Formats: sequence, structure tokens, C-alpha cells
Amino acid sequence: MSRHYFVFVRAILVALGLALLPLLMGNMILENFATHQARSEMNAIADRYISRSESAISDVVEVLRQMQVKGLTSCTRQNQGEFEKTLAQNVIINAIGIVDHRGVPMCYVPAQVRSGNAVLPAQKKDAPRVGIGMSWMEYQGIRTALVSWKLSNGWRLVANISPIVLAIEAGPDYLRQATEIEVRLGRDHIWVNPVGNSTLPVIMGSNYIEEFASSTIYPINVRVRSDRNAVMSLVSELKIVAVIACSGIAIFLIALGVWLSWKPEKEAEDDFIASIRNNEFIPYYQPVVDIVTGELQGCEMLMRWQLPNGRIVSPGQFMTYAETTGHIFEMTRCIMRQSIDDLGELYASHPELKISVNLFAGHFNDRSVIDDILDVYEDSPIALSQVVMEVTERQPLEDIELARKIIAEMQAHGIRVALDDVGTGHGGLAYLQKLGMDIVKIDKMFIDPLGSEENAFRLVDAIAELADTMNMGIIAEGVEKYEQIVLLRELGVSSAQGYIFSKPLSARQYLEFAEDIFTDRRNPVKVLEVQQELEAEGAGNDASSSSANQTTI
Repeated sequence: MSRHYFVFVRAILVALGLALLPLLMGNMILENFATHQARSEMNAIADRYISRSESAISDVVEVLRQMQVKGLTSCTRQNQGEFEKTLAQNVIINAIGIVDHRGVPMCYVPAQVRSGNAVLPAQKKDAPRVGIGMSWMEYQGIRTALVSWKLSNGWRLVANISPIVLAIEAGPDYLRQATEIEVRLGRDHIWVNPVGNSTLPVIMGSNYIEEFASSTIYPINVRVRSDRNAVMSLVSELKIVAVIACSGIAIFLIALGVWLSWKPEKEAEDDFIASIRNNEFIPYYQPVVDIVTGELQGCEMLMRWQLPNGRIVSPGQFMTYAETTGHIFEMTRCIMRQSIDDLGELYASHPELKISVNLFAGHFNDRSVIDDILDVYEDSPIALSQVVMEVTERQPLEDIELARKIIAEMQAHGIRVALDDVGTGHGGLAYLQKLGMDIVKIDKMFIDPLGSEENAFRLVDAIAELADTMNMGIIAEGVEKYEQIVLLRELGVSSAQGYIFSKPLSARQYLEFAEDIFTDRRNPVKVLEVQQELEAEGAGNDASSSSANQTTI
């Protein structure tokens, strides 16, 4: 008998076996699985908070110790200038100062506490050298932690740990909106109590699952509490299947469904490979614009799957499979080759333009990516100096040292390297420090709240200042509002991409977009400025008309 036949018979037998299992036993197994899975996720969440908070406090303590060693123990103008330099070098710190024995600030950089108000308890004689406390300032339920270092004269150096240090995503989607996370410093001080989950204790009542974790270094305790109903939603569909499987009709439908929809894995694999060979994976290009002058600086190359019927499939539906199976390597080579045909003439005539190519973590497991880039671009109309390789922070690099060597070899050939999705994933500041990036790209999640949240402005300012200090270029992603452009200009960010300028474009559309700019038919920034002026005039005319009507009456 064929393998296909045995697979079909096995599916029928599995369906019959499920139908005969007691429903209660099935539910118990599923619920135990969901609970175990949720507890594992919750433990992982708690461990991330402990690890992140321990690392932040230890780093800040070392910064304060170094400040004492350097003699930065008074509020002279020169010392305050050194405080500013220290802030620029340490993104996790958003303020540094000195307080007297009463805990009252003598100086703070930047100034944020009114004179005479204590930010720390009064100094005790037997107090340890390092102290940890909490400020009244917070961001999305995360308070600003204060770390102090006792000086010999009774004063204390103080550093504020930015709340963004503990802005951690609360696990997978099914838990994220039904989980309460509380981080305590000692017994009395709440460090993290996300405002988005403030109603959860009322909603959950006593029907919840809890996990705890404690630091072995500092008095930090984490409690993660999730709604049991949300946890059970992980297996709710399986419970429905179990009920259906208890009837003879369910057995027939399952068997019929297996018969009609079954397809060998190898055949599905062959279909995907055929799509690669047929060049169905094509590049789209999203422009990067100078938000001051409106000049075109280049584009980010994105991958799309164009089916034979013309329908475009977004990366979210195939990228994980491509990366898991390793097909992403050939797919990346294909769109790089296609970019030569699409943009070679344009880039040869405009050497200032850049093209960014996205790489995933697997590209840095060996240096074959270097050979791929050189094979495509070295003798092409697109020069290596016009190529930017983007490294995403959302996936961890397996070997940081090997990745650093590969990036250094890219840069030796004139290729620039950008860190994508800054602040959203695994690497964070470690990638900036260890990998030697040329460009930082600020993720859309930090650009969206610009103009509505003061802390978002400070965060982008900190990233921009850090990039400037490290001589890196900076690009803002996901810009969608003119107000964001104005604020980015204020922060010294001059490059951006987003739907306010253009969505990702086909090769033809991108060439038309570039032609309009280079022939002065269209300046995307000036177009936006004119629109703003017209809207302002319209609002002024409406106000004048309303005033005249009131006077006539």
C-alpha cells in the first residue's frame, strides 16, 4: 500500500480514538496543558523583569561609583557638564544629581525637582553605601527608580533609572491583555504596575493564576497574575473539537476533511520552492526622505509574494516559514538581483541614493552573506557604497562575536549597516555597543506617540542623542503625521520613511516617485507644508466668518 493510504488510515484511527475518549478526561488534559504553558510563559515574563531590573541597577551603581572615582561629587558647573556627558552615554539613566543628608536635591541634570522637596529619605548613619528608592514620576505605570551612592560628607550621588528599562511586552497575545504584572522594590514600593491592566484584579476576582520571582541580588520581587479564562482560551478551540469528536457525525466529518484537504508535506514544500524559481517573490521599495529639504535619500527594499493571479501576499503570511526552512537565503538573493534590474540605471546616475536590504539573524551564522552581497552588487550599477544591510533587533543573534566580524567585513567593502527596530527586541544597547552599527532606525512604536506623550519625546531624544554621540546616522520609521515631522526636526532627526510620504511601492511606482523629485515636479515635504498652511488659512477664515456672523446678529 502507498504512503498516502497509510497516512489517510492513520488520520481516521486518530479521529475514532478522540471520539472514544471521555470528554471530561480530554478537558482535564487540555486545561492542564494550558495552565502549564501559561505558567511557563509567566515565569519567563517574571524572569525577564528580574534580569532587566538587576542589570539596570548594577549598571547605574557602576556609573555612580565611577563618578565618585572621577571626583564628580559637587554641583560645580564643570561637574554638571560631566553629568550631561554621562547621561548621553547611558540611555537607561534619564537624570543625575546630588542630594544633601536630608535627601533634598542640591543640583539635578536635567532640572526636574523643585527646590526644597526631598527625593530620598534622610540619610541614616548606618545606611549602606548604595540605596534604592522610588520617584513620583512614572511612564505607563512604571515608576522612575532612584539609585543613590553615599559620599563621605553625608551627601549622595543620585541617578534616575528611566521607566523604559522595564517597558517589557507581557508575553504572547493570549496573555498580554489579561495579565497583571507587579514589580516591587522591598515591601512598600511599587516599581511596575502597568496602567493598562489596572482593572484586572476586579475582572479576575479569585479566578487567576499567579507566579512569583525574586532577585537574589536586590530586594526586587515580581508577581505575574493572569486571568484563568484567558489562559483557557489557548485550548478553547481544541475543546470544541473534542466535543465534536464524541459523535459519529464528527468522526465522519473529520475523516472527510482529512481526505479532502490532506496534502503531503513534500508537495507543499515543492510548491514554495517552485514559487521561488518562478520569481514570485519580488521587491517593493519604501522611500526614505530628508524631512528638512524633501530630497530623496533612497529606499528600504521589502519582500512581497506576487501570486500568478496577481494577488500580493504580505510578508507576515510567509516570512516565518521561509526563515524556518532556510528558503529565506535564496529569496533574499533573488530580490537583491532583481533590485539591479529595477533600480540600476537610477542609482548609477544618482550615487547619493541608498538601498537597504533586510537580513534576519540566520544570515549572521556564517560569512556566506558577504559572498552573496558581493556576487550581486560588486560589479553592478548599484555600488557597494550605496548598499545598507539592516539587522533586525527582534530576533537574537546566536553568535555576537561572529556577527561583529561579518559586519566589520561588510563595512570594509564600503557597505553600511543599520540596526532596525531599535528598542523592541533582544539586543538593545548591546547591539549598538558590540556590533559597530552605522545607522539606527527608530521603530514605529516610538514614533506613534510623538506629540501626545512627553515620555515618547524624551525617549526619541535619548536615542537621537545616543546616535549622534556614537557618530551614527538615524532614520525614523512609520512617520504618518506632519506633527511628527516637526518634532523629529526639533530632535535633530532629518531622515524618515512612512506612509505620510509613501507606502511601499512597486519598482515602476518608485521610479516615478524618484523622477518627480529629481525633476522638481514634486517635493514631498513642501507639499505637506503647503497643505498645513492651507488648513491653517481655512481654520482662520472659518473663525473670521463666525465672528462676523455674531457681530451682524
